[in-house]
Amino acid sequence: MPSHDSAPAARPGGSGGRQLRLADMLELIVRPPLPFRFTAYDGSSAGPEDADIRLHLATPRGAAYLATAPGSLGLARAYVAGDLVVTGIDPGNPYPLLALLYDKLLMRRPDPRTVLRIAWALGLSKLIPPSPPPQEALPDWRRWLEGMRHSRRRDAEAIHHHYDVSNRFYELLLGDSMTYTCACYPTEASSLEEAQWHKHDLVARKLGLRPGMRLLDVGCGWGGMVKHAAQHYGVRALGVTLSQEQAQWAAESIKRAGLDDVAEVRHLDYRDVRESGFDAISSIGLTEHIGVRNYPSYFRFLLHRLRPGGRMLNHCITRPENTQAPRVAGGFIDRYVFPDGELTGSGRIIAEIQNAGFEVRHEENLREHYARTCTAWGANLSAHWRECVTEAGEATAKVWGLYLAGSRLGFERNQIQLHQVLAVRVRSDGRADVPLRPDWGV
Repeated sequence: MPSHDSAPAARPGGSGGRQLRLADMLELIVRPPLPFRFTAYDGSSAGPEDADIRLHLATPRGAAYLATAPGSLGLARAYVAGDLVVTGIDPGNPYPLLALLYDKLLMRRPDPRTVLRIAWALGLSKLIPPSPPPQEALPDWRRWLEGMRHSRRRDAEAIHHHYDVSNRFYELLLGDSMTYTCACYPTEASSLEEAQWHKHDLVARKLGLRPGMRLLDVGCGWGGMVKHAAQHYGVRALGVTLSQEQAQWAAESIKRAGLDDVAEVRHLDYRDVRESGFDAISSIGLTEHIGVRNYPSYFRFLLHRLRPGGRMLNHCITRPENTQAPRVAGGFIDRYVFPDGELTGSGRIIAEIQNAGFEVRHEENLREHYARTCTAWGANLSAHWRECVTEAGEATAKVWGLYLAGSRLGFERNQIQLHQVLAVRVRSDGRADVPLRPDWGV
């Protein structure tokens, strides 16, 4: 949260001459007025009694989570574990709470004396980190046991952590399209399914797909782009994914659609694709997982899988600037959602695509579309909350509620963006085989 001023030093006797309690500590580090009602297991309270949103810190373990991991990670641990009970919100859609915290909760920097006073009042036991909830991935230094970041083994484990929750859970969350990437809404009134269909069709049109072409879709998920290209554009499509559950679901879906003679999804690392000479390559939502340092080798690999004149489209989440060093996604995202995920600016991505030998022909930002997509997924989670909890457990469902609401907020406030970049492998004589003006519409 934004920091605006320093907290006043705690008096030797605590707050008002008494021992500091949990609500007192909160008031020392938050600039008034508190935008929600806070109560705690020690009987203390703060904030307006008539507040719509109420937070109850129910256990000492919850206090230890907050004290030992300040910020989003500690809050997530306490909430996911059930130690921080929030009322007045839909657990499938905690967006109102996160928006309130972002807009109204202004943190203060406590001076050293106040920090010591709070630590003394909490006691030693609250300063020893409790074991995190089982839904949390290992910290980065512990993941070294799985290999260096973005080694094949570690990438496979990261993908397993996020995508192999339960295919049924994803059916409830994503809807009929089973597409877990940013949709593209052609109109304000478009449904999620219409927007996902339109996104796949936009990618197909940007790639210039025509009957008889060959498409490679890297990081293909449940095969949505593969099926769309084969069914509506008459291409032979190959998709690859590191998720065993995704590959199995996609294969069954392709067979049910009668497309198994022209469409295939393999459980495979993209680096193990041996075929080449593809007419087009789509990379939709994979770049976030491969690591910024691996961009040069990644885009060179894709270039060499294309025929001269072939097109490549890269679709991924980005940061809104290019001035800072690439970073791993924030604490909560890294530990609960996308282990080892990395984001950088669209300028860095375009530069790497060009440096690999591609010519960039078009770029657009779909940031507002991803905010809408997250809103729609959150609505699905809310509508199917009981079944989602039955399928994946309440803690995992809570993680997804936080993640979707936080992502929606991030896209709305321009903290993150979504960029599509279209590039081509130019022929030796300089021809790019693209029209003089874009012919794919909106």
